[in-house]
Amino acid sequence: MGRMKLLSNCINNATGAVEGFCVIRSVQVKSNVKGADYLDLVLADAGGEVNAKLWDYSTGVHGVYAVGDIIKVRGTINLWKDVEQLKVDRIRHRKDADAVDMSDIVASSPIDGEATYEAIFEFAGTFADPDLTLLTQYLLKSRREAIAAYPAALKLHHAIRGGLMFHTGTMLEVAKKIVEVYKPLYPELSSDLVYCGIILHDIAKTEELNVSELGVATSYSTRGQLMGHINMGVCMVEQAAAELQLPEELTTLVSHMLLSHHGQPDYGSPKPPMFPEAEIVSEIDMLDARMFEMYDALGAVKIGEFTDRQWSMDDRRLYRHGHGCVKNEE
Repeated sequence: MGRMKLLSNCINNATGAVEGFCVIRSVQVKSNVKGADYLDLVLADAGGEVNAKLWDYSTGVHGVYAVGDIIKVRGTINLWKDVEQLKVDRIRHRKDADAVDMSDIVASSPIDGEATYEAIFEFAGTFADPDLTLLTQYLLKSRREAIAAYPAALKLHHAIRGGLMFHTGTMLEVAKKIVEVYKPLYPELSSDLVYCGIILHDIAKTEELNVSELGVATSYSTRGQLMGHINMGVCMVEQAAAELQLPEELTTLVSHMLLSHHGQPDYGSPKPPMFPEAEIVSEIDMLDARMFEMYDALGAVKIGEFTDRQWSMDDRRLYRHGHGCVKNEE
């Protein structure tokens, strides 16, 4: 993440005071060397996060705060060991009357999750294979609310509010282009299987993750920890297919696409893709995840600079070259 939006919202040029809404990522009551209590916080908004201190803390004066609370703060920015730190002067909980844009508080998908869900649901209705339409729409309907709003991960790619629909929708658009190229070359390629695999590949993220009211993942569910979304997704497909009385071979093909979409055992797939449609789903999933992670990391550095090493991408340092940027971009 980059720099918090809050830190750029200066309300007093003379004192350098900043003010705005943010969410509490962590909070502890500590004591200084003189025995006085203070709050040690990590505050965040859609731009980034910062360590903050509220000195001379009193519950009677300032109130009680917990992780996940949305608050309004005013303070000044100090440097501590060359890192920005916020000295909090005023703090309060968000009020019902406050006009707070949640996309300013929590990193959010750039697309409308509800509209994307509707478009994908309708698109599934155009499949030539009625069984794949039935299965896909059945599972989409069963988790509509979560699919439209959930993040796609606890960390890393698309771990943002609405990230699951953003990831799935982008993958589907890429898949359409790939099918457009390869279907004339290989007529046996089933576009319906590809699209079904794309739409359902991460559907079990809705059960794997615990998600807060802010729309961000806070932890893995117990079942998510013990099974993972790949195995859980296969269970969902097979249960739905049994209820809908779908052909066994078709069910197995869809299950395999979910089982193999991470490509290899090191990434969580017990089987590699073993037919072309499964390979397409797996490759698009990897591509879309990498594009998100790369641009997320590159957004924190200037043109001509390298990022820190990205452990999720084999410890690569990424270079922001600037080609394709608008002329005035820094």
